[in-house]
Order: sequence, then structure tokens, then C-alpha cells
Amino acid sequence: MSLARIFQENPERRYIMFGGKGGLGKTTFSAATGYWLAQQGYKVLVFSVDPQASLSDIFQRDIFGKGPVEIMPNLFAQEVDADRRIREYQEEIRQKILDMYGLEKVPDEIEDYIQAAAAEPAMEESAIFDQVVDIVLSGEYDYYIYDLVPLGHALYYLSMASVYDQWIEKITKLREEMQEYAQVAALLQREDELEEDKILAELQDIRYRISTSSSILTDKEKTAFFFVLVPEEMVLVDTLKAADLFAKYQVPISGYIVNRVLPAELEQQDIPEYLRHRIEMQKKYLAEIDRLFGDQVLARIPEFERDVTGLGMIERMAEAMFGGAA
Repeated sequence: MSLARIFQENPERRYIMFGGKGGLGKTTFSAATGYWLAQQGYKVLVFSVDPQASLSDIFQRDIFGKGPVEIMPNLFAQEVDADRRIREYQEEIRQKILDMYGLEKVPDEIEDYIQAAAAEPAMEESAIFDQVVDIVLSGEYDYYIYDLVPLGHALYYLSMASVYDQWIEKITKLREEMQEYAQVAALLQREDELEEDKILAELQDIRYRISTSSSILTDKEKTAFFFVLVPEEMVLVDTLKAADLFAKYQVPISGYIVNRVLPAELEQQDIPEYLRHRIEMQKKYLAEIDRLFGDQVLARIPEFERDVTGLGMIERMAEAMFGGAA
């Protein structure tokens, strides 16, 4: 099985994710996959949910916080600006307080709380997660390629989706019970009932958005998740642990891609001793990767002589991954 065949035989899998430890090439693979699919006529969005995103560097375009930016025909890229999303959150909260209570100004103590909440570390993750929900629910593209944050944070997103869904379910049930009591109490409270309806509708909308997004992450019919690794001991150990954790969240793993493999032909050349040792080390771990994952290993990508930046190098990476155009 090859990476290209996975796409060709599963055309319904339109949500593509590359995961793994930081610095292994996930962003590069995301960009190259987007390029390959766009060349075949699909409309593709590659978007980053990593606060330290590098899509701008790879595409050599300033795209941070600018929404979907067209890189080439059919290929768009987006880097989420979490800080701006947090500011939008704050403004939404202020406006809702003003509307619900008929105030002209948000009380100082509430404003202090809004400011303090925005500084919480989890706020950035929540803001990014909410932006992802907006992106995937838009339905504007044939393929959505997630440039995921490192493994630990990716698992956090999955767990957060589950926690949010449970929380919203409890709150929604409580609001529905309150609404029933209000309806029985008196028709004089009609105005209050309408306000309750608004709150309940908003909670149900939040729940729908979160459940839809999280279900995509775990839908083996719609989603392809690829682990990226390199032939090194600690990376292999961490990948095995992460694969077990992802299995608990029922994330469908479509295969593994091995990056930065030193070309075998180097052995036939006059090379430094340390490089020869690294080739031997890689051989050992490549054999271990094959033993552990077998035909789930979909591609071995060679170490390139320079960074993969710009469309020319992205094209080379796409050819290494997929073997050129389908």
C-alpha cells in the first residue's frame, strides 16, 4: 500500500491530518499533500492549529491571521490567529451581557474578569479549537488538511471536545428542565421564556458545533490520520505511546510516514565516519518500524539537501510522498 493509493481508494476521506512530535515534518507534509491534491483539481485548504505555525515560512507567504490565502489555483492556506479570536470572544461576551441585562456599560468587576479569563493558558487552545470548528463546518473545500500541533496538544484537543460535549449536554438538560418549569409557572413570564429560548438555542448550537467537529476527528469514513516519524529510538517510542492513546479516542490511523531517511547510495561514497554511523543507526530503526507497523508504513521520505520552502521544493516533496501526479 502506498500513500497515493490510500487517497485514490478512499476518496470520501476529505479530512486529512498529520500528527507526531514537533519538528518531524508535519507542516511540510501538509503543504505537499495540499499541493498534490490541488494539482489534481481539488479545492484544498491547508490550515494550522499550531500557535507557532510555519505555513507562512513553507509557502513563503505572509498568511498569519489573514484567513484563507490562495497560494496557487485550488490551494489555500490559513494560520489561525488565536489572540484575535480571544479578542473577538471578549467582545462577544461584553455584547451579550449588555443585551441580556439592558446595560449601557459592562460593570468594572465583570470587565476585570473578562480580561483575566483571556490570560488563562487554556483560552488560547479554546480559541483555536473554536476556529477549527468554524473552518470544518464551512464546507467550502473538497479537502481540509490539518497541520496539527505536537501530539500532546492534539490529544488535548480531542479530550477537550469530549469534555465540552459532556458539559454542554448537562447544561442543556438543565436549561430544558428550567424551561419546562417556566412554561408551567405562568404565561405572564412569556418574555423571560423567550430569553430562556435564546440561551437554550445558543447552548444547543455550541453543542452541535463541537460534536460535529469532534465526530469528524474520529470518523474513519471521512478522516485520514497519518503519523509522522523519523528512524530514531525516542521518536519511535513516543509514536507507539501516542498511537495507543489515539486508539483510546478512536482516532482512525491510516498509516505511518517515515521522514528524513538518509539515502542508501551514500554508503557507496566516501563519507565521514559519523554519517556512516547514522546510516547504520537508521537501518536498525527502519527495520524496527517495518516490524512494528508492516504495510502501514506508506512512504519513506529521503533527507533533502535543503529546507522545503517555496513551491519548487514543495513539488519535490509531493513527488517523494506520492510519486508525482496521479
